[in-house]
Amino acid sequence: MKPPNLNRRLTTLDAAFLYLEKKEAPLHIGSVSVFDGDLSHEDFTRHIAERLHLVPRFAQKVTPDPFNFSHPTWEQAEDFAISKHIFARELPAPGGDAELAQLAGELWSTMLDRDKPLWELYVVRGLEGGRSAMISKIHHCMVDGISGVDLVKIIFDISPVATPVPPPPQATPPPPKPDPTRAFFDSVIGSLQEGLNRWTEMQNGLMQLTQAFANPQTLGVLPHLSSVLPAVIAPPNMLPFNGPCSGQRTFAWSEFPFQEARAIRGALNGTVNDVVLTTLSGAVARYAQSHGQETAGRAVRFMVPVSLRQAEQRGALGNLISILPVEIPLDIPDPLARFKYVNHKTGVMKMARLAEGLGLVGALYGMLPAPLQAVIGQLATTPVPPYNMVATNVPGPQVPLYVLGHKMTAQYPHVPIGYALGLGCAIFSYDQKLYFGLTADAQAMPDVTQFKKLLDESFAELRERAGIGAPASKTEVKAKAKPKSRKAVKSVTPAVAGGFGR
Repeated sequence: MKPPNLNRRLTTLDAAFLYLEKKEAPLHIGSVSVFDGDLSHEDFTRHIAERLHLVPRFAQKVTPDPFNFSHPTWEQAEDFAISKHIFARELPAPGGDAELAQLAGELWSTMLDRDKPLWELYVVRGLEGGRSAMISKIHHCMVDGISGVDLVKIIFDISPVATPVPPPPQATPPPPKPDPTRAFFDSVIGSLQEGLNRWTEMQNGLMQLTQAFANPQTLGVLPHLSSVLPAVIAPPNMLPFNGPCSGQRTFAWSEFPFQEARAIRGALNGTVNDVVLTTLSGAVARYAQSHGQETAGRAVRFMVPVSLRQAEQRGALGNLISILPVEIPLDIPDPLARFKYVNHKTGVMKMARLAEGLGLVGALYGMLPAPLQAVIGQLATTPVPPYNMVATNVPGPQVPLYVLGHKMTAQYPHVPIGYALGLGCAIFSYDQKLYFGLTADAQAMPDVTQFKKLLDESFAELRERAGIGAPASKTEVKAKAKPKSRKAVKSVTPAVAGGFGR
């Protein structure tokens, strides 16, 4: 695998994650990965060191523009040491899910040190059952969800036997530092180039929208946009978890069989994303009611990131995303009716190319001078957020992955929150399961485990109403798997699910 094509200067979107970061809102993504067996910190560090040349960004740090004309650049960290990025942790007894989730929340509560490359990995031992874990922490200015999955392909293997990696290229001396005159012109040209890139991006977006609206099928959905536009311009209803954030993170998770989500999708003629949003909105309604809030006439507004990364851009790091503001009423008690509403609403948004349209707003913002963007980020505050919570779906591999022969049995994703967004949900599909990672701010939402229980209830209700059988218990599975005689054994080929189905 060749190294990804990396830009030297941060784009407007990448830089925004730096400018907006505050103690109350650390802006790194991450995950909790659980492995069979005891994963050694020393062996894992050596494993990453051998592959680090495949992701050279991980040896670079953010360097402010010397004249403050343009966004920061990525420069080689001259004092890079992998020991400053990979750490060992031991869980207190009994080493269960609660202790692991608590540790993850504590690690995600602090900002990454900007004096070194913006990533950290923690090898965690002491899990019950002889298992181990890895907690990752990578600044959002480096990667989005899709490029994060591309990194997974480098760190992990698809079999217990590690895949040989090509040797690192022959070391070359670093280029000399530019003199002040050259640095000045680099800064000016970098600012002009970024503005030109955003202008081109806006032009392309306008052309795509024009082509879309020239399509008769697209014109048919325009009357329905009247129900969508309020979710773009009007403030949302404040929910129990929308309030001032402290920066202290708590974490909980749930997991559901991917096969069941796909079965629900098929039975109701929708998408897996519809299943996710229907389940989440049902949990939000239950949570609001448990906190004494009325749900009649109220809605939850999700910020749903949408990847704009094209096939030829896979492998490149950085952020290429837009958003969809999906607003779902909380007073639709029937999950089938809620699913139908979600399916219609997201279908209208996709047909109207709303993500591309909102991307134009980002392009306009990117045409502002970099110093002004930095000031806007530093002064930003949102007592009334534009959304209630983040809900991001990331497709992962549907086959098991391994590190040093240890199978990854689960991966629970983390999405950054803050700015009165006291709850965020990231969903990752991996090895025939959907993993929901629930990140909450301890001040804005001290009872995230309660929301996890309501999420489980919401999914079970949707599954039942869709006519999908409840999962068998472990005892029943063992009984079915045990043959009465050798003649009764039949060859069974399991169905293999694809990526995050649409």
